[in-house]
Amino acid sequence: MAALPVFRWRTAPDGYATLRQLRALGLRPGGQDVAAQLERPRRRRGPLVAYLYRIDDAKPVRPMTPARWAALAKANRARRICPECGCDAGYVIPAALGMCGRCHLNLPEHAAA
Repeated sequence: MAALPVFRWRTAPDGYATLRQLRALGLRPGGQDVAAQLERPRRRRGPLVAYLYRIDDAKPVRPMTPARWAALAKANRARRICPECGCDAGYVIPAALGMCGRCHLNLPEHAAA
């Protein structure tokens, strides 16, 4: 197994990109293996590592189909429903609370509504 080329932070040659950079270009790795890595040294811990992919081997991002849009909307809608009162909170309910803000504050007029 060949070792990956390692570049210092901000010194990667042209033709390589991170996942975020590929996504900004409208691309995805498309099954290719990691081609190289960046390392950013830190004082008291191990280096930060970012994996790089070849831009010329990347493939276009798959378009969203109507079924995928519908599934995403259904999942987001489920995250807005309060499990305590069953109403649509109008925002994604924080996992830390596990209920809408009104239920968390025990507002009595909310239970009647």
